[in-house]
Amino acid sequence: MSLTARWQKWMADEVNLVAPTLLFYEVTNALYQQQRNNVLSAETIWETLELYLELPIALVNEANLHVKAHEIAMRYNLPATYDAHYLALAEWMEIDLFTTDMRLVNSLKPFKVKWVKGIE
Repeated sequence: MSLTARWQKWMADEVNLVAPTLLFYEVTNALYQQQRNNVLSAETIWETLELYLELPIALVNEANLHVKAHEIAMRYNLPATYDAHYLALAEWMEIDLFTTDMRLVNSLKPFKVKWVKGIE
């Protein structure tokens, strides 16, 4: 299922979406890099950022997630703890993690992590 189709289904089903507070730091940085590399205009960046900030995603700022993220990064030999924060939140809340980051999905395959789902 495409990202757009999945998003529409989640909205229709009134699914509660959650993410670590790190999400918007990463979105802002990714958009900034697109502007810096002249991929997107400043106007497009601002419009996109405004749309992202309006998304119905509950941000979770749980201090214990940092400890859990470190443990997960070590367990799965991740290169950094950023992705591990999303994994920690999903594991802590006992929910599936959906991501378009197929690099992350593929890196977890040897560990048979069934609750991480790739969206292409």
